[in-house]
Amino acid sequence: MLKVIFSCSGCADVGELADQSARKLTRDGAGKMACLAGISGKVSGIVKSAEAAQSILAIDGCSLDCTRKTLENSGFDRVNHLRLCDLGFEKGKTEVSPVSIAEVISKAKIYL
Repeated sequence: MLKVIFSCSGCADVGELADQSARKLTRDGAGKMACLAGISGKVSGIVKSAEAAQSILAIDGCSLDCTRKTLENSGFDRVNHLRLCDLGFEKGKTEVSPVSIAEVISKAKIYL
């Protein structure tokens, strides 16, 4: 079954970490990253993939929760949510490295 991953890709370091972690999860076969802008733009293929998903994971970098809110505002209510700031990553103080990506991935797999 399809597991879809949406992530923050914001301008802050925690957004980059969310994005890079989602890409690595996809490369590792844990799920498939999809375009969050496609959800907002109501792109039919992306919306249909999300609707058919066994699970949806939203990875947000900070407490603004843009990813989760975008999905919820588009009608997706069964969204697993991982917030990197809850894991101790701070906006403006986070190094995006293989170590930080691995930490996010280990937590993300719980939600997939």
